[in-house]
Amino acid sequence: MLTRKQLELLQFIHSRLQSDGVPPSFDEMKAALELRSKSGIHRLITALEERGFIRRLAHRARAIEIVRLPEAMERPATTASPAAPSVREGFTPRVVEGDRARQPRSARPVSAEGVRELPLMGRIAAGTPIEAISEVANHVSVPAGMLAGRGQHYALEVRGDSMVEAGINDGDIVVIRQQDSAENGDIVVALVEGQEATLKRFRRRGAMIALEAANPAYETRLLREDQVRVQGRLVGLIRSY
Repeated sequence: MLTRKQLELLQFIHSRLQSDGVPPSFDEMKAALELRSKSGIHRLITALEERGFIRRLAHRARAIEIVRLPEAMERPATTASPAAPSVREGFTPRVVEGDRARQPRSARPVSAEGVRELPLMGRIAAGTPIEAISEVANHVSVPAGMLAGRGQHYALEVRGDSMVEAGINDGDIVVIRQQDSAENGDIVVALVEGQEATLKRFRRRGAMIALEAANPAYETRLLREDQVRVQGRLVGLIRSY
């Protein structure tokens, strides 16, 4: 699934590579997509990389290569717009309107609940694991009723789409109860081999631990018990609209 902006950016990068042999700069991408800041381009680039459409090459300026394209984008186009890349004939992308998910019916504003301040520890990958998170990046207000019991809690910003079918989207803030154990089916923050942190569903399979995605595009990771350390369990989610 690609959002409208992700699709537009992928087409723009592909078009520039085809015509010039080099990818566009972040400033050129920002102008082409009519975004106000380069941070929005960075988020789109990260999303395309996590979905396997592009690859960034380390230690090289403007080093982006196309790994794959949606199947229909590879077909010859019947029309093209000189101002921006167009969607190729036969390709009907699934577009998230406004690049944001719809608000759940049961969602309530934080201000109506009474709040607690939690440390926002940084970003957690719902996709390919990222480096372990250990420093407080900011603080975030969460509904007091969301917190489970008297344990310690913290918050993380989600990056990636591997948990979308569990209702967890890229950019969401997840609220985590700090604990070192989990039951089968819990969504946990798992530290993998002491170096990578990821948000996945936890299951025991004999002597192994399965870290399951909630997106068929991602494979389940099977690891030895000594390779996985649970750092917390999901107890809530905050989404901005």
